Amino acid sequence: MIRSFAFATVDVFTDRRFGGNPLAVFPEAEDLSDKEMQALAAEFNLSETTFVLPPRDPANTARVRIFTPKTELPFAGHPNVGTGWVLASRGLDRDGVLRFEEAAGLVRVEVERAEQTLVSVRIAAPQPLRLEDGPAPALVAPCAGLDAADILGAPLIASTGVAFTFVSVRPDTLTRAAPDLAAFHALAGSDPRLATCNSLYLYARDGQNIHARLFAPLAGILEDPATGSAGASLAALLLYLDGGAALEITISQGVEMDRPSLLHASARREADGIRAWVGGSCVPVMEGRVSL
Repeated sequence: MIRSFAFATVDVFTDRRFGGNPLAVFPEAEDLSDKEMQALAAEFNLSETTFVLPPRDPANTARVRIFTPKTELPFAGHPNVGTGWVLASRGLDRDGVLRFEEAAGLVRVEVERAEQTLVSVRIAAPQPLRLEDGPAPALVAPCAGLDAADILGAPLIASTGVAFTFVSVRPDTLTRAAPDLAAFHALAGSDPRLATCNSLYLYARDGQNIHARLFAPLAGILEDPATGSAGASLAALLLYLDGGAALEITISQGVEMDRPSLLHASARREADGIRAWVGGSCVPVMEGRVSL
């Protein structure tokens, strides 16, 4: 018997169609198996595809699973923002809030409307900042086709739900950076932590404005046009480095891919550590059905 499943796609962290980071959402995925979810994510071949399931706790909106073309993720930013947009457009939020059950924890999604029109979606990262030393610049630089001298300070591994290797670089290096698959394999083999934390987030800072690029070829993502979970972690990381009680940043990403994205991230110190948020706008693109 042929089964049919609805999907929708949205461009996330943008106000223009074909900008930002595309996402596919399956809003009624309870009859899909793990294998089918992974196969569909590979078929769409976007950086992530989400599958919405009934929540385990009826106080929450949904259980959300997130897949790259190669693997499942415990949490990610643009999939939550995009899934929040799709579900809010169907009126599933409660007083402007959705709550998603995910492997990394409960994700709170806040919806902003103006005269009943969706304007933006913001998510709270599920965990406080976790931080550890990253690999040496000499190991990291070749992954992006750079020299160690292009890197400012020591790379750091930071997470507010999923870990990334954060690398501060000179502004003039971002446009010429390019992922090197062999170097990524060498980096992953150099440290057991990097077998799973192998997404490289390069950023150049100008006050509260950030220009960023993310390479994750070992996860099937050569370059990501907008990475919300990394944006949240970056805000938390910069607050940790700067000191102070709170921080807001604006992140430009995807420019070199001709998919310009704009992310608004913030962080503040709370009782359990540094907490972070990230949000932006979305543009609906396609709707359809998949037959299996």
